[in-house]
Amino acid sequence: MAADGFGSLAGQFPDRTVVTYDPRGLGRSVRKDGREDHVPDVQAGDLHAVIQALGGGPVDVFGSSGGAVTALALVTAHPEDVVTLVAHEPPLTGLLPDADAADRAGKQMRDAYQAGGFGAGMTAFMKLASWKGEFTDDYFALPTADPAQFGLPTEDDGRRDDPLLSDRSLAVSTYWPDVDALTAAPTRIVIGVGEESIEEITGRAGLATAAALGQEATVFPSHHGGFLGGEHGYAGKPEAFAAKLREVLAG
Repeated sequence: MAADGFGSLAGQFPDRTVVTYDPRGLGRSVRKDGREDHVPDVQAGDLHAVIQALGGGPVDVFGSSGGAVTALALVTAHPEDVVTLVAHEPPLTGLLPDADAADRAGKQMRDAYQAGGFGAGMTAFMKLASWKGEFTDDYFALPTADPAQFGLPTEDDGRRDDPLLSDRSLAVSTYWPDVDALTAAPTRIVIGVGEESIEEITGRAGLATAAALGQEATVFPSHHGGFLGGEHGYAGKPEAFAAKLREVLAG
């Protein structure tokens, strides 16, 4: 997600200086390094550079999903940059008790995208993202849904470069946090999960991340994108989400 996904949340903090940005290769950011993959350590270096350009921090950081993983990598490499990190549902699926099955489900989604294009891939992603609990034989026995059923395109546009549905972001979900570095950092780290998504893959990964850090996750209103207004079509509860975030940042 790029900066345009955070307008509703940022608008809830008129009393703070809020900076949103487009990660390398996403949104308005055009890559010049010849690479197409999204790597948390690289993104963390970019975020460190942004903080330095703004005056050096330290700052409070909110990151969600892949951005939460980037923020964990930032605190690992540059703990002096961050006072409080709120990492909302980092999709660190390797920490799950059913990590192998989660990997299989992810590969199934990427295979669907490679075989049928965006509509097929997004349908498989929706199946994966909405499944509650561990990935069992019942999950893998589910039939393939028709993209048109969800208002998704049925024709293949030929592209295979979607950062979510391709293998370009595998380094995000397979990132392994340096627990020793994170727990030793002066940064206050809060792992958040959505009250509606707590049983889904990203919510479960958030719970697992919190447990790895020796803490309990903090529950936020709504779902994985609970901070969204109308930016991406699946609105959350940005006012309630912001109120909880304000409470968390206040400590």
